[in-house]
Amino acid sequence: MALPVNIEDLLRKRKVEDNRIEFKRGWNPDDIYHSISAFANDIDNLGGGYILVGVDQDENGLAKRPVTGIPVEKQDTIQKEMVAYNNMIQPYYLPRTSFEEVDGVDVLVIWVPSGINRPYAVPANVTSKIKKMTYYVRSGSSSIVAKGEVHDELMAMATHTPYDERPNPKIKIEDISIVLLHDYLTKVESRLLQSLYTQPLEVTLDQMDLYTGPTENRMLKNVAAMMFSEHPEKFFPYSQSEIVIFPKGRINEPDNFSETILHGSVPQLISNTLSYLKSNIIREFVVKLPDRAESLRYYNYPMSALEEAITNSWYHRDYTQYEPVTVTIEPDGITITSIPGPDRSIPLEAIREGQMFRSRRYRNRRLGDFLKELDLTEGRSTGIPTIQSALKENGSPKAEFQTDDLRSFTEVFIPVHKNIVEPQNEPQNEPQNEPQNEPQKLTPLQIEILKLIKDDPQITRAQIADKTHKGLATIKRAIKGLSMLKYEGPSKGGHWIIDS
Repeated sequence: MALPVNIEDLLRKRKVEDNRIEFKRGWNPDDIYHSISAFANDIDNLGGGYILVGVDQDENGLAKRPVTGIPVEKQDTIQKEMVAYNNMIQPYYLPRTSFEEVDGVDVLVIWVPSGINRPYAVPANVTSKIKKMTYYVRSGSSSIVAKGEVHDELMAMATHTPYDERPNPKIKIEDISIVLLHDYLTKVESRLLQSLYTQPLEVTLDQMDLYTGPTENRMLKNVAAMMFSEHPEKFFPYSQSEIVIFPKGRINEPDNFSETILHGSVPQLISNTLSYLKSNIIREFVVKLPDRAESLRYYNYPMSALEEAITNSWYHRDYTQYEPVTVTIEPDGITITSIPGPDRSIPLEAIREGQMFRSRRYRNRRLGDFLKELDLTEGRSTGIPTIQSALKENGSPKAEFQTDDLRSFTEVFIPVHKNIVEPQNEPQNEPQNEPQNEPQKLTPLQIEILKLIKDDPQITRAQIADKTHKGLATIKRAIKGLSMLKYEGPSKGGHWIIDS
C-alpha cells in the first residue's frame, strides 16, 4: 500500500514530529511491536507514528544515507510474520505497511495511526511461546511499558477519540472532491496519486485511513469532509471564514464596516483567507536611512505570523460548535477569533504570556497532520513562538493571546507595525470656530468600563475583560479611546482616575 506522505519527509523528519518517527536498522519483531503498541495507543493524542525498517540513525537523529534497506528475499517472510503478530494484538489492530524504494534499496515503512479501540496490548516477546500481554506508550522517542500512573492515564484517556477521527454516517462518497484529493496528493508527492484514477475512490480513501467501522458498515471520518469536501458546512455548520474590516476601528465607528465571507474545505479556507489579506491588507514599507546604503524594509503585518495564526484557528477549532473563524481588521491590528479557547491543560498565565502553549490533547490531531504535510502549520507547540518570532523580526510589537475562564473563545491580536500611523490618531483639520471640548461619544462597552472603574478604581484590565466577557486586546483598545481616563501608580497596585 502506498503512503499518503512523502518518504523523504519521514527520512528527514520534516512535517511529522521526530518523536513520531522511529528508525530500525533491521527486522526485530519484539522491539518493533512494542512501538506499534505505543503508537496505536497514542497517549498524547499526536496521531500515531511511523516505523522505518532498514534505516540507520545518524548522530543528529536523522536517517543515515544511503539507507541499509531490506533485501528482497526477506520481504515476503517479514510480511507473513507480521500477519501472525498482528493477530496477537489485543484488541485486533492492523498497521499499514509499504515497501518504499530509497537510495536504490527497499525500506519497510510501518504506518501506525492511533487506534479507535484503544488501549492496545501486545506480547512483551512476540516470538516467545509465553505471551505476557503488555501495554506500551511513547516517552519522547522511545517506547516504554505503561506502569503505575501512566497505565492509569492510558486507561482513562485513550478511550477518547478526537472529533476529526470519528465516523460520520452523513458523509457520502459523492461529497468527496476528487479534485481536492488530487491537489493534496500532488502537493505532498504521494505515490497514491498514481492509482487515484485507476481504482475506486473508496479504495484510495481507505488507503489514507479515512474510513472506519466494520466491513459491513464502513463510514468516512469527519476529517475526510474537512479536507476534501467543497462544502464541509453541510456537516459542520458555519465552517466559514468571516473577514470584517473597520476602517476607523470598532470603537470610533462601529457601524462603518465591510464583510467578506469565504467557504470551502479547510485548506481552501486557510489559503483564500491568506490570499485576501495578502492582496488587500498586507503592505511593504521601504525607508531610506541616511547613514547606510541599504533601505529599511518592513511590513504592516508579517505574512508568516498571519499564516500560523489563521491555520491554528482552523486546526484547533471545535467543529461541533456553530461559529465561524472571524478575522477582524482595524487600524491598530488584526484580531483572529475562533471557538473555543485553548485546552484546559494550558495554564491561563501561559496564554497571557503568549510564549508557548504546551498541550497534551489535540481536538483534531489528524487534521493537523494533513495541514503539516501541506506546510500550512508548524510542528507541535511551535506555533506561538513562530508568530512571535516573525513579529520580532519584522520590528512589530508582540502578539497578544486571550481567552476567558471558561475557555469559550481564543483571540489572537496581531498589532500593526509600530511605525504605521493609525488613521484614527491622525490630526483632524477642524474649523477654529467649532467647539473644541465637545463631550466624547462613548460606546456601550466604554460606558460599562467606566462604571466598573467607578465601582473599583484598582480593577485591572484583565479583570475588566473577565467581567465584560471581552478579549483583553479589545478592552485595551476601548480604554485607549477614553481620553478622560488616566492610570496612576505602578502597573501592580496603581489606580484609575476619571477626569470629570
